[in-house]
Amino acid sequence: MGDSSSQMSQPLKDFCIPDYVLVPDLEPEEVSYTPTCPVIVFINSKSGGQLGGDLLKTYRELLNRVQVYDLGEAAPDKVLHRLYGNFEKLKSKGDMLAAEIQKRLRLIVAGGDGTASWLLGVVCDLKLAQPPPVATVPLGTGNNLPFSFGWGKKNPGTDRQSVEYFLDQVMKATEMQIDSWHIIMRMRAPKEGTWDPVAPLELPHALHAFHRVSSSDSLNVEGYHTFRGGFWNYFSMGMDAQVSYAFHAERKLHPEKFKNQLVNQSTYAKLGWTQGWFFASLFHPSSRNIAQLAKVKVMKRPGQWEELHIPHSIRSVVCLNLPSFSGGLNPWGTPNQRKVRDRDLTATYVDDGLLEVVGFRDAWHGLVLLAPNGHGTRLAQAHRIRFEFHKGTADHTYMRIDGEPWKQPLPMDDDTVVVEISHLGQVSMLATNHCSSKSIHDPSTPSSASSQHDDEDSCVDSEDEWEGERRKFGAAETFKIREGINSIANPS
Repeated sequence: MGDSSSQMSQPLKDFCIPDYVLVPDLEPEEVSYTPTCPVIVFINSKSGGQLGGDLLKTYRELLNRVQVYDLGEAAPDKVLHRLYGNFEKLKSKGDMLAAEIQKRLRLIVAGGDGTASWLLGVVCDLKLAQPPPVATVPLGTGNNLPFSFGWGKKNPGTDRQSVEYFLDQVMKATEMQIDSWHIIMRMRAPKEGTWDPVAPLELPHALHAFHRVSSSDSLNVEGYHTFRGGFWNYFSMGMDAQVSYAFHAERKLHPEKFKNQLVNQSTYAKLGWTQGWFFASLFHPSSRNIAQLAKVKVMKRPGQWEELHIPHSIRSVVCLNLPSFSGGLNPWGTPNQRKVRDRDLTATYVDDGLLEVVGFRDAWHGLVLLAPNGHGTRLAQAHRIRFEFHKGTADHTYMRIDGEPWKQPLPMDDDTVVVEISHLGQVSMLATNHCSSKSIHDPSTPSSASSQHDDEDSCVDSEDEWEGERRKFGAAETFKIREGINSIANPS
């Protein structure tokens, strides 16, 4: 920036970070201002058609170029590793500006839900004492994460005025804690060859954390592969994920046809029709219904697993953390007082340590969400969920995390594929006044809801072999703060 920073308009000074703070080994410069809301911006230039590239250009024109990153060129774990390492180096030399910027820092991520989840996974793995809160720019097809926190679901404007307005909203936004969910999957290794159950080329950003654990990991079992990851919005399985998989495959083959959000949504609806989601009872084999595919167990209270009854007509299950799915719809709705009393159900809170488990029969069942008080089939609220897949008539199913799907092979012999979801911790999001997410700690929250939350992490389940793996996502395996920099790590 140099002398040009002194010519910068006042609103943008509030967001800009000097070069020497961002780039290690530069000589400190005299800066006449302290940014009120310093930001690091990550943009998926491939999201939103041409919009991602246009947005990248505008942000770089308005801010310091080296605080705006194209995720296609710079991995966020490496960027933040370098930044926080430089923070500590400068603070050790008494640089008060660097200390203040670190304290006030906010992150902006522009892309689809999978891109936002990727960044959140990296921030979780940093294990900072004060992690920077994250604002999300809706630049995908569903945009459930941005919508949940009041950032809208329509792709944004990319002109200077639109970006300045968004930055102003980031400055005014309040922090909100939301639950993080860990997912771990184990399956038997193939008897021949080196085939991986999840092909590396098919891994979406939301599954950036999935990898084979190291040979020294205590969870390794001879003859098995273990994978892990995390999510913040939802995990789904079944026909909804199948349609999503078809959409992503089509977009990968013909990216030039997917540059408009309305066109994308229309294409998604057409694929739902052609995939048989609207006529599932005719085109979808009953052997692929959830009850036939998997045995599902839930833990409503620490240490107590119970089998979950799933109606045989259910073809899709959604494990929901935020009140937004499929472009802003709330599958859980708001249970009435009778449901609260008789079934021990509450409304959705993003920080209560509970996932809402909802089932759908077909696309017509999903359309009920458009009606006032519409909701899917409420199955349970739980701290932990386990899916056990045994040998059956289906050789695969489809799964989806935060909008990004994959095709999951199922056992071909007397084996079991296990997918388990458990509460890991919380991350800090930035929310506007239009936020639809609710906190259990909000004064307006009914007091009866607070009794639903148990501190799962305070219990010890000695029979649970997965417990140790819940301590980390592994999303940023290469992220390592160099030795001697201990003050940024969370002491817990």
